[in-house]
Amino acid sequence: MKICRVDTGIISLSFILGRGRWYGLPAICVAALLLLLLPMGARPALAQMKTASAATNTHVYLLRGVLNIFSLGLDDIAAQLQAQGIPVTIANFASWSSLADDAARAYKNGGVKKIILVGHSSGATALPDMVAKLDQLGAPVTLAIGLDSVFRTKLSGRVGRYINFYIANGNGEPVAGTTNLRGKLENINVQNVPGVGHLSIEKNQSMQRRVISEIDAVVFGRVAPTSRAQKPSPVRAASRARLRTTNTAAVRR
Repeated sequence: MKICRVDTGIISLSFILGRGRWYGLPAICVAALLLLLLPMGARPALAQMKTASAATNTHVYLLRGVLNIFSLGLDDIAAQLQAQGIPVTIANFASWSSLADDAARAYKNGGVKKIILVGHSSGATALPDMVAKLDQLGAPVTLAIGLDSVFRTKLSGRVGRYINFYIANGNGEPVAGTTNLRGKLENINVQNVPGVGHLSIEKNQSMQRRVISEIDAVVFGRVAPTSRAQKPSPVRAASRARLRTTNTAAVRR
């Protein structure tokens, strides 16, 4: 018996062989070498194909606010998504109903598996209506991100995750969930993010990175930053604690 060692530079395997040879080489050595080398070249290609498929099976709809002149930061977000191979559509918020029809049609035809919505200002206000209509059309939204809607809205229907970034010390409003909501709703106050205002929230680079990270987490399975609502300051928390203590003492008396 002879020992055949196959070295790939990374893995070294030894095989105890009998007398069988193929063109002067032990046949099992040739087979082992092929098994080791082929996957090494195939894995990057397969990973790239999987990533490309995930991107093309997604469609992101970005809704601008009034007059299309106050939400130009959405163009930057769209360009960065397109650079990753993710198809996008940018439109005025008034087109939300027809866009929902288009999205539902693509979903039912199998061309789109994940529908993602992003809206700024009036575009954010229109998102709950678009989510509800898509649910009625049988095309649930995977992710929706609102950027400072200035009107109070209610969310219902199916949505994987709805993130509402709003500026509490401005005109921004949280989104209220209804009893018909089937999904996760997060209201996140971003008033302390430097440089963020109603007309700049979608242009702010920190917010743009946050939006894109949330989308990439859904499309490619990447880790997104933890989205947490702003915690009350220690001063406010202490004041509330003192108030609760005072009220309790008053009741006991």
